[in-house]
Amino acid sequence: MTLATEPTATRRRWAGLAVLSASLLLVVMDITILNVALPAISADLRPDAMQLLWMVDAYPLVLSGLLVTVSGLGDRWGRKKMLLSGFAVFGLASTLILLADGPLAVIAVRALLGVGGAMIMPSTLSMIRTLFTDPRERATALGVWGAMAAVGGALGPILGGLLLENFSWHSAFLVNVPVMAVAIVAGLFLLPESRTAVRARWDGAGMLLSIVGMVALVYSIKNLGKNGLTDPVGLATLTLAAVMLGWFVLRCLRRPDPLLDIGLFRSGPFTAGVVVALATSIAMAATMLLMAQWMQLVQGYSPLETGLRLLPTAVFALVASPLAPALAARIGARTVLAGGMAVAGLGFLLLFVAPLEYGWVALALVFVGLGQGALAIASAVVMSGSPVEKAGNAAAIEETSYELGSVLGVAVLGSVAAAVYRAGLPHAVEGSAAARESLGGTLDVAAQLGAEGERLAVLAKAAFADSLAITGAAGAGLMLAATLAIWWLTPRDLDLGSTHH
Repeated sequence: MTLATEPTATRRRWAGLAVLSASLLLVVMDITILNVALPAISADLRPDAMQLLWMVDAYPLVLSGLLVTVSGLGDRWGRKKMLLSGFAVFGLASTLILLADGPLAVIAVRALLGVGGAMIMPSTLSMIRTLFTDPRERATALGVWGAMAAVGGALGPILGGLLLENFSWHSAFLVNVPVMAVAIVAGLFLLPESRTAVRARWDGAGMLLSIVGMVALVYSIKNLGKNGLTDPVGLATLTLAAVMLGWFVLRCLRRPDPLLDIGLFRSGPFTAGVVVALATSIAMAATMLLMAQWMQLVQGYSPLETGLRLLPTAVFALVASPLAPALAARIGARTVLAGGMAVAGLGFLLLFVAPLEYGWVALALVFVGLGQGALAIASAVVMSGSPVEKAGNAAAIEETSYELGSVLGVAVLGSVAAAVYRAGLPHAVEGSAAARESLGGTLDVAAQLGAEGERLAVLAKAAFADSLAITGAAGAGLMLAATLAIWWLTPRDLDLGSTHH
């Protein structure tokens, strides 16, 4: 796309960034709205524990399975076409929620949203890489992009709370429709088309291997997390995932035009950025899901009050994200990356060592938010460490790390939390499936038991608080490990303003 003058080109670039950031904001918002909407969906549709888990995980399962394939298609077909098609799919899926009359229908809508998300997420990152060729400008643009993710995290629970207090839970999905319509129109006018210059041969077998391998991996993690490490279905799908993904990696290494450039991992900074994405999303997914339930079911806050009380993380991430590139230029990208992980780790640790009262929880959320500012640097390292023609590949790997991390967090840390919760329940109710599966189920049982039920409710709330604290400790340990890995992988003199790493 040729533009007449530099000022015009600059305006178009930043206007294009606004469209890309808005689309990311909506996808992030959609995830956080669901956390707040889950109790209302549960009360209306009465899903069992497995269906509830699938409502959360259907979206990242489909998204993570399709990211590699869709980003490869976008690189060849055109990133703008892929992005606008993603907007259309996301809007259509959100409209279909009006037809959802049971848990399985909600899961199906979430899966279709995953298809749209897979088309949107890597396209936004790779188009920033092609829109902003100047490395310092790109680092700033990625800081803005990261800030929009934080805004989405902030607006999701609040908007979700407002919608749920005035309308049915369906509105949490329908809010996407008008935004997607505007994004399609704006994207048509503001975004340039970009694609890989060399038209490589499409690898159909590689596409199949990546989809089957990623879906099998995520599904096996969910099953092993739910049913224990000896679950035969979990072990079988894990074996299938290892074979498929191993075969996919070998195929990519041998082909001159691979679907995914595995060679990107030879770069230490690129790998460090991926570690940041993976570790952060594992810790955040599980903790925030439990936190939203703790605030509503234990503390008794409404959905809107819950959204407002979760604000500190998003607000401080919003403050830190745009400042991160400038801070990296002054004290070094490695220090900002590793320091961000350490600060976030301190927030998770507070959930374990401090009393679970809102004042301490708010302070923990502040630290987590400040630490999340490092994610802007992680994206800048990932994107600037890869050549332009591999922008889609790099974006797909980073986004896959986020989505895989979310599933790992909910499945693994969520299972640990569930085990801690069940251990805190009195033996008298352990035989009741509803009481053992979730805090909501226990409180429903307790409501029918009179005075004995009141004692059960107190014990259940205490057990749930313990499970949240243990999850915080696990998150802190993960952040410490990530901090050390990043410090080791990232060169001390890494300069995000340079085109060479």
